[in-house]
Amino acid sequence: MNAVTLTATPALAPLLARGALCSPFKRPAPDAAVPRTRLLLPGVRVDLARLAAYERVCGFPTGEPDLPVTYPHVLGFPLAMRLMSGRDFPLPLLGLVHTSIEIVSRGALPADGEYELTAFVAGLAPHRRGTEATVVTGLRLGGDAVWESRSTYLARHRTDAGPDAAVAERGGGGGGGGPLPVAAEWSIAEDVGRRYGAVSGDRNPIHLHPFTARLFGFPRAIAHGMWTVARCLAAHGTGGPALVRAGFRAPVLLPGTVSYGTDGDGRFELRNRDGRLHLSGEVRPR
Repeated sequence: MNAVTLTATPALAPLLARGALCSPFKRPAPDAAVPRTRLLLPGVRVDLARLAAYERVCGFPTGEPDLPVTYPHVLGFPLAMRLMSGRDFPLPLLGLVHTSIEIVSRGALPADGEYELTAFVAGLAPHRRGTEATVVTGLRLGGDAVWESRSTYLARHRTDAGPDAAVAERGGGGGGGGPLPVAAEWSIAEDVGRRYGAVSGDRNPIHLHPFTARLFGFPRAIAHGMWTVARCLAAHGTGGPALVRAGFRAPVLLPGTVSYGTDGDGRFELRNRDGRLHLSGEVRPR
């Protein structure tokens, strides 16, 4: 794998434009070649005003000395976008859906720390609805690896997979058995996708407006998967070094009402009023 050291955070707007322009020419397949590039960005410092805006959108308390466990995903998003918008990335950026995330947090993440970010594409896998890519993002502080995530992104397309085919389906923790006890009910505003997009940089059109979402087969805009898991973790808490897993099962349409459930032992979920599962996950101490 070729290491490429960046001197600044990539600008997202040109990457989104490049990814959109390249998307019609992509032919996704699980056996396609993936970029063999590992991006490194040293000297990363957190914009505290942007962090506070993120915390407000997601329900975290503001002004804490440490970063929320999901915030490094925002820091690493421009690097992941540079990889996924490139011509050598085989999946089309437009319509790409975040399907799961696994986070390992190994210690405190001081908001005033200076970090090194890394990102690379770990590979592709077949999915019953298309092809899934795994993107790994890492965070180092003082030379120590303090945080890592593995995200899967799905490009939907027709497949030959039959009911008995060995199709990789990555999901988060939880989701087994019946619904978890309901701890809260949340009304989600229509503009959550635009507000989260402003603080995260993820302005995928499926999250922004009903019209742009319909272009990709959704009846209305849908909430970002990372907003839903961050909102759950803001309610649940992580409490130090932790392993977090979450699987995004069905989109949350905006506006909407969801029930947040937890078993009090690490598992959490989001369901709609009809009981449909949107998100299942778990938090385990390390």
